[in-house]
Amino acid sequence: MNTPETTTLICFSHLRWNFVYQRPQHLMSRFSKAMRVIYIEEPYFDDTVSFEITNVSDNLWIAVPHLRKGMSDSEIIKHQRDFISRMLVNMNISQYVAWYYTPMALRFTDHLNPSVIVYDCMDELTGFKFAPQELKDLEKKLLQKADVVFTGGYSLYEAKKHQHHSIHPFPSSIEYHHFAKARTIVEDPIDQINISNPRFGFYGVIDERMDIDLVRDIAEQRSEWNIILLGPVVKISEQDLPRLPNIHYLGMKKYEELPSYLAGWDVAIMPFARNEATRYISPTKTPEFLAAGKPIISTPIHDVVKQYSTVVHFAETAEEFIHIAENKIVQNQMWLDNVDEILKENSWDKTWHKMNELILTALNSTENKLEEKRQEYV
Repeated sequence: MNTPETTTLICFSHLRWNFVYQRPQHLMSRFSKAMRVIYIEEPYFDDTVSFEITNVSDNLWIAVPHLRKGMSDSEIIKHQRDFISRMLVNMNISQYVAWYYTPMALRFTDHLNPSVIVYDCMDELTGFKFAPQELKDLEKKLLQKADVVFTGGYSLYEAKKHQHHSIHPFPSSIEYHHFAKARTIVEDPIDQINISNPRFGFYGVIDERMDIDLVRDIAEQRSEWNIILLGPVVKISEQDLPRLPNIHYLGMKKYEELPSYLAGWDVAIMPFARNEATRYISPTKTPEFLAAGKPIISTPIHDVVKQYSTVVHFAETAEEFIHIAENKIVQNQMWLDNVDEILKENSWDKTWHKMNELILTALNSTENKLEEKRQEYV
């Protein structure tokens, strides 16, 4: 496998490495098999000023700025810029790829001179709750600076394809064999074992993207059904969450644990709200639920409809959801064969390979332009 001649990839992310295991972790873990990867998180605000760099595997480093509470905006930017500059020197980094998940990182990285700039726009962050105007402005700047842009789905690609000369859609991929284990697991996790069937399950971040009113309505209308929700609650007040005897919040689970929970569900659900935060999403859990052999009922999210309409059921109301669950669910070998046919070309390894080739192309293009400029002065 060819890889860029540069030996380091520096990733700037708005997501914690030890948060929900998703796109950044899948991709950066694979890049770390080919080059050194440094994954830089947003700051923790405590009582120190430091830059914590931890080696979590052979070629993967997690870097976390620690800043004092109450610092001014200019101090926050200055310290992060200084941290990055010192890191380049201390780790002997001269040629590198700069990979952005958040345009906000441009605030403290505009002095860098990477070989290639990648913007992996996995979500429309400007549509999320509390998104600042500065995020929109910085995204425009990042789209101008980037050598190559990836999007987290087709609808996001359609929305941004005219904003960059080299933009490519990469919807959510899957580690098929990891989730297919759920088809044969028979032992329930201890915190799920006493929840009776039928079970309707969801895992992921529980935030403004979830239609909590829909979840409440389903639970109220079918009290004999149990709804299991796995994942952290973010940007939703605890008092706003539906609290009913048949709704079970089991907290965040490790990636390795998910197949065991999936195995015990009757139906996987994706009760996404229809709002700006979900307008362009391509949920990673869709192919994961399918690989586990679970029927899915989802609200009609554009990218899910586009990719999986033949194997996923769609409902907008509690009544539609209940009707499908009671009358439409078919889970036979023909359906499973259809699922496997759809998923067979879908893998994080293939996604990584295609992204790597595009980065190589961008690197070669940059080197050719530099050589042309050098020749002008010869």
